Amino acid sequence: MADKKTKKNKNQQNPTIAVNRQATHEYFIEERFEAGIVLEGWEVKSLRDGRIQLKESYVVLKRGEAWLSGAHISALLSASTHVNPDAVRQKKLLLNRHEINKLIGAVERKGYTIIPLSMYWKHGRAKLEIGLAKGKQLHDKRAASKDRDWQREKERIMKHA
Repeated sequence: MADKKTKKNKNQQNPTIAVNRQATHEYFIEERFEAGIVLEGWEVKSLRDGRIQLKESYVVLKRGEAWLSGAHISALLSASTHVNPDAVRQKKLLLNRHEINKLIGAVERKGYTIIPLSMYWKHGRAKLEIGLAKGKQLHDKRAASKDRDWQREKERIMKHA
């Protein structure tokens, strides 16, 4: 009984499973969406252990549905013997119809891309935050880096003054 309470408290304290830190460096995030994700049992167990990598993943729109591609979920060593885990299989994302239509319009007409930003637990279910993004040029990346450095320097000055 005590184990269940500590697990719940652990998930409530840090609901984040994984973050795609490279996404904000490579893209301008225009809009964010929360999507449910269809997972198999072994994948959920691996997520609870934090065994996912979103770094090279992206979202594909096929036949009016959103799919997560390239996300690597490594299987636990203690996984059941009758399960044949596929670490990089495509996973279906659960979004409302109007959200999917909005994403389709932005990707096809305006040249946006859809990338996963983070994965987290919400009420015991795994959720994926996806972003409608436009790629940054090299000079944009330099400007963002310069702004970040200036903000950091301002904080140091204010702290010591």
